[in-house]
Amino acid sequence: MTDRRSFWAWGMESQEPTAAKRESAAKTMSERFGVSLKTVQPRSIDQLDLRSPRITAPDSLSEIVTTDTYERAFHTYGHSFRDRVRKFEGDFPNPTDVVAYPRNEADVVALLDWCGGAGYAATPFGGGSSVVGGVEAPEDYDGLVTIDMTRMDRVLEVDDISRAVRVQAGALGPVFEAQLKPHGFTMRHFPQSFEYSTVGGWIVTRSGGHYATNETRIDDFVESVRMITPSGPWESFRLPGSGAGPSPDRLALGSEGILGIVTEAWMRIQGRPVFRASTGVSFPSLESVSEAARGIAQAKLWPANLRVLDPGEGAAMAGLDGNTAILIIGFESADVPQDAFIKEAVSIARDAGGQVDDDEIVISPAPAGAKTSSDAAGRQGAVGAWRNAFISLPFDWNDLTGLGVIADTFETAITWDRWPEFDRSVRGAVQDAMNRVCGGGMITARFTHIYPDGPAPYYSFTALGTPGSELSQWLEIKTAASEALIAAGGTITHHHAVGRDHRPWYDKQRPETFATALRAAKKSLDPNSILNPGVLIDP
Repeated sequence: MTDRRSFWAWGMESQEPTAAKRESAAKTMSERFGVSLKTVQPRSIDQLDLRSPRITAPDSLSEIVTTDTYERAFHTYGHSFRDRVRKFEGDFPNPTDVVAYPRNEADVVALLDWCGGAGYAATPFGGGSSVVGGVEAPEDYDGLVTIDMTRMDRVLEVDDISRAVRVQAGALGPVFEAQLKPHGFTMRHFPQSFEYSTVGGWIVTRSGGHYATNETRIDDFVESVRMITPSGPWESFRLPGSGAGPSPDRLALGSEGILGIVTEAWMRIQGRPVFRASTGVSFPSLESVSEAARGIAQAKLWPANLRVLDPGEGAAMAGLDGNTAILIIGFESADVPQDAFIKEAVSIARDAGGQVDDDEIVISPAPAGAKTSSDAAGRQGAVGAWRNAFISLPFDWNDLTGLGVIADTFETAITWDRWPEFDRSVRGAVQDAMNRVCGGGMITARFTHIYPDGPAPYYSFTALGTPGSELSQWLEIKTAASEALIAAGGTITHHHAVGRDHRPWYDKQRPETFATALRAAKKSLDPNSILNPGVLIDP
């Protein structure tokens, strides 16, 4: 049988944890928490008891729709902690009724006409990697249709003079990059979900990618967007910039599928990196490493990688001693050697109290006459350990599912002047919630993106829940974290999007007059309120 995506785990079915791997994870967590944890096997597709499809697609759509049990299960949820647990346990009270795979814009129009005429909810679906309930359908519709865009995945045109590409929105990250490579280009937008997320998904969720400074968001790569709405097509002029009124692209960015379905876009691209430089700088505290990151960001050196790991994150993800914070610095360019840039960044880091030896600075290709480090390409030691742990983390969470371990993350952004007090407030609220709900737990933080005016902290928390009650326990902790973010002046999400999970706090963050304007835009573009109803605004 051809390998396919797991309906419950991150990755392919062939990558689902074996019984031995699950036993090993249970042993590790048992030792960590001082209890005896027993493994539980996930439900198989054959064991799922989904509600029968309540609707039937017209014959004209028969070639692009399916009601197959696997397809319906796979397209019902995303990949949040809550989603993983529900899928693992076979909990599907409101599965999508029909899954559609449009091949072109005509199919998208036909699907929206069908849903609009019948009053069915239509959920746009890219790679299904949402961790905020962004692809979960509402409960109060008589029919649910998921529109999977991944068959519209081709690069249509490459402009090597302006350095831009016209690409269909359903292209998964690796599929997109593979089509750019023969042309000598890359976009270099690599969110952690890169393997299982699409260009269109990046646009409508305002994803954060590879670059920790400067071009941090998908916003920075969008040249123009084409979107099919229930009221007709929406396409902006392709321009390097414009001052002609509010930007149509800015309304499409972050729209989370409530206004229309993105079908293609012109995206800015660049030459593939040739010159690189990287290192890791050690610090005695989060405070000192934060000052170094601020100094480098405000110097506008624009490193591609500028990641801060607090001591807890350094121990968990980079093999450090639990008392040391680390600043990971990386530069890259297709055209310009990077040794001068990293030397300036390291100088700023040292002035803030950082420690790094010159032979730990890896420059590629090495300057003539320079010593070469045994730290091959900067991917060994603490930096390499962090990189490997970052890539494997979603797969590691597969191993823990079903053990009652609550492991999740949340991310935000705040200005530098408020950062120290913000961090104390958020950590305190989450730790108090874990103590109350689970009898303890651990919270760590890293900076995923860094701006001249503030960092984007990304928190991870782990606690031992009670099997069967971990979802209610998780919700208490998640609620405490979300309340703390808003109370301290941070954003409810920096790059994970709003979805259904963040709606209560997004409602507090946005101006109510803007919500009124957004409702008017939705009413104009989606008069029957079929597209992702309940996400961002109520129908």
